[in-house]
Amino acid sequence: MQVYEAPLRDMRFVLDELWVDDGFGELPALAEFDTDLTNAILEEAGRFSREVLLPLNRSGDEEGCHLENGVVRTPAGFKEAYKQFTESGWASLAAGPEWGGQGLPERVNKLVEEMTCSTNLSFGLYPGLTHGGAIALEAHGTDELKQAYLPKMTSGQWSGTMCLTEAHCGTDLGMLRTKAEPQEDGSYKVSGAKIFISAGDHDLTENVIHLVLARLPDAPAGVKGISMFLVPKYLPKEDGTPGQSNGVWCTALEHKMGLKASATCQMQFEDSTAWLVGEPNKGMAAMFTMMNAERLSVGIQGLGIGEAAYQSAVWYAKDRLQGRALSGAKYPDKPADPIIVHPDVRRMLMTMRANNEGCRALGAWVARALDAEKLSPEPEARKRAEDFVALMTPIVKALFTDLGHENAQLAVQVYGGHGYIRESGVEQYARDARIAMIYEGTNGIQALDLVGRKLGAHNGRLLRSFFHPVSDFIAANKGDGPMKPMIDGLEKAFGALQLSTATIAQRGLADPEEAGAAATEYLRLFGLVAMGYCFARSTMIAGMRVAFGAEDKDFYKAKITTATYFFERLLPQVSAHFLSIKAGKKSMMALAEDAF
Repeated sequence: MQVYEAPLRDMRFVLDELWVDDGFGELPALAEFDTDLTNAILEEAGRFSREVLLPLNRSGDEEGCHLENGVVRTPAGFKEAYKQFTESGWASLAAGPEWGGQGLPERVNKLVEEMTCSTNLSFGLYPGLTHGGAIALEAHGTDELKQAYLPKMTSGQWSGTMCLTEAHCGTDLGMLRTKAEPQEDGSYKVSGAKIFISAGDHDLTENVIHLVLARLPDAPAGVKGISMFLVPKYLPKEDGTPGQSNGVWCTALEHKMGLKASATCQMQFEDSTAWLVGEPNKGMAAMFTMMNAERLSVGIQGLGIGEAAYQSAVWYAKDRLQGRALSGAKYPDKPADPIIVHPDVRRMLMTMRANNEGCRALGAWVARALDAEKLSPEPEARKRAEDFVALMTPIVKALFTDLGHENAQLAVQVYGGHGYIRESGVEQYARDARIAMIYEGTNGIQALDLVGRKLGAHNGRLLRSFFHPVSDFIAANKGDGPMKPMIDGLEKAFGALQLSTATIAQRGLADPEEAGAAATEYLRLFGLVAMGYCFARSTMIAGMRVAFGAEDKDFYKAKITTATYFFERLLPQVSAHFLSIKAGKKSMMALAEDAF
């Protein structure tokens, strides 16, 4: 059964307590978003997600999208829900006020995104992609393009997409063939075919604005010859309303294992009028503005699914009667005990809970950095925040989606045979979560980005944005107090991260395959240490709240218990990853291709 209540108490904890002192300083530009206002926003987002989006999640999965007479139709109820979504202002939360947005801090917006993804991930992709497209257009578009398109994209009246992939090339975009021909009036004509285009066409908005990667006639080969273009589905008339068709249509819908209510389209462009966004042959830099924003959002998608799967599993574990507790009947008046009494069920539930709370805490830290990167009055703080976001983006995308998928699989396991059938609802989470590990660059690509680009960037400057606060925290809190086991565990794990970093840096200089062989395990090791740091900080705060008699001390006690479980049962995985990294590439690359 799909159940959901927004975890508002934990959200308020990471928002108002955990990262009050995060090293990025005060942000006066966001002073109006005080606790009362942000609490009201989160509560209303939770209500909307639970009452409007959740009821459409399974029905949307059952019906899916349809291609009828060249137009994509979304499942029943989606148009009405989208209308409520935009009219209530949810589409414009984090956009700039100059374009009609509300300027909400990212640290709050990411929590709203989580609720949307928990209750209806397919639905959330439509406004999510529009927000990413608007970010890229604002950063790289001309003033004329921004004035014409950003207000309508901000309001949700028009939606957006990113069109990269072609049938013959996936991640290797240097091979793309879509062409852009210059016109005398300064526009271009784009022709080509794209696949795997999320929200490429649908009936939720009156226009769809595509950001398309294509080649100019004189473009150099490879990724250095790619430019980005804005291509509307309908050409706007002088009054700004959609006009004639622009030679853009969906030729087919992809038949996917999950996210069936999200239209993933094969798109055709034929002499479509387009406008250059950014510099000629610099399209990858422009597109990465959108892609990096989307990678962080995809990480939040993993967290959202992970939370929904956990809540559904807890509901079932408390409701399903089967067997007796190993220590004796806990409910002797019932024919059997609920399965939540069994240690292995507790193992799964505690793992899911720790995954969620660790990812939420880490995501909130990165979101704070997103705000500081844009709005800190101190140049040094802005640069430090920029470094931190760049370093953590591949970790958030890969770690959160890996753990979200793990949670979905654990939810199926908690349900047992009932989890494997569609009526339970949790098998949908397993299907929906799987794609997040693939799109916006597979998690293997994220790991390569981390070890290949981020580790050595600026002589290791990006690493210092994480290493320094963790090192300072350990040094400041070492001792014989109640935190000693946790601080000692964090110090040991952090040491493994430092040694792994040095090993990869040393071996990778001589042999890039050594870095590639270690990349995935290094990212997971890094992510576990980052979660450990978040849990240690959380425990310190929670311990003080309990000691001083906080009203909701049960919440803080549960926080400490979850953190302890993480340190005892999950953080030790660091040792295995460290040993794998030390082993190097030899056994991985030794087998001849013909032997496979």
